[in-house]
Amino acid sequence: MTDTVSFGYEDVAPEEKTQRVGAVFKNVASRYDLMNDAMSGGMHRLWKDRFVARVKPRAGEQVLDMAGGTGDIAFRLAKSGASVTVADINPAMLEVGMERAQERGIDGLVWTEANAETLQFPDRFFDAYTIAFGIRNVTDIPKALREAHRTLRRGGRFFCLEFSTTTWPLFGDVYDAYSHKLVPKLGKLLANDEDSYRYLIESIRRFPDMPTFERMIGEAGFVQTKVEPLLGGLVAIHSGWKI
Repeated sequence: MTDTVSFGYEDVAPEEKTQRVGAVFKNVASRYDLMNDAMSGGMHRLWKDRFVARVKPRAGEQVLDMAGGTGDIAFRLAKSGASVTVADINPAMLEVGMERAQERGIDGLVWTEANAETLQFPDRFFDAYTIAFGIRNVTDIPKALREAHRTLRRGGRFFCLEFSTTTWPLFGDVYDAYSHKLVPKLGKLLANDEDSYRYLIESIRRFPDMPTFERMIGEAGFVQTKVEPLLGGLVAIHSGWKI
């Protein structure tokens, strides 16, 4: 770890980022769908469907959905009959997820508070590890990737869905204008929280590009790493295998 890490466009001490990210997600937990709709124009639902289709969860498998507190990915994974553990560092996000599961009549999910950098699970426990729109908020990303590798069985698979940098120039310019100028204003209008939405947009801009993040996954020990760009890389599905 370096002495500082990014929090949006600021460089802060690692412990400060952890605290401030926690505050952001405590603020937005009850408006999670609203937040994702604002940031993606509602397309996050289609991206999540495609993401879970790539994971190919199977009945009887043990799957860890990290940073999945509100259940969006877990609900999709559970349809396969897999045993899904939902882990999140933020209790407020987990509370929202458990309430949503109860409202939908979804039973059998395991909900647990956990830090992606220091997972409490044993070595070689899970068949698959998923994280959607959460890795960029982790303070020490390489450490979290190593923990993902540690907790996966041999033959286990890692899948990450995250905003990235589109390689479509004109589209990239349009989305930059939309995200930087309109999304924080929507946050103010719809959720009375402009600052949290501004951070979330800034955090996307500070996240490593697709080749860099793919290399980081490989450095954590994964093989056969792959990246699937969506909308030219505005969002990307990263994957790797443990052997």
